[in-house]
Amino acid sequence: MELVSEIAGWSGAASILAAYLLVSMGWLRAGRRFQAANLAGACAFVINGAHNGAWPSVVTNIVWFLISLVSLVRIARKKTAAEPGKGPSREEPAATSGRQHKAS
Repeated sequence: MELVSEIAGWSGAASILAAYLLVSMGWLRAGRRFQAANLAGACAFVINGAHNGAWPSVVTNIVWFLISLVSLVRIARKKTAAEPGKGPSREEPAATSGRQHKAS
C-alpha cells in the first residue's frame, strides 16, 4: 500500500501542477480538461493523505474534488443544452398583435 500511496501522491501533484501551468501560460482553457485534471489530482491526494494521516490535506482535497466535479457537471449541462434537439425545447414566437400592414 505504501507504493500505491506514493504513486498516487506524485501523480496527483503532477496532474494538478500541469493543469495549473497549462492554464496559467494560456496553453489550455480552464474548461473540461482542466477540471478533469484537478479532479483526478484531488482524488490521488486524498488517497495519499488518508494513507499518511494528513487529514487537513484530505479535507482540502475532498473540497477540491467537489469543486471540480460540480464544474464538470455544469460544463456537461451547458454543452447538452447547446446541442440541437437535446436542450430545453423552445416555443415558436407568438404571433404579433397590433396593426397589420397591407400591401399597396
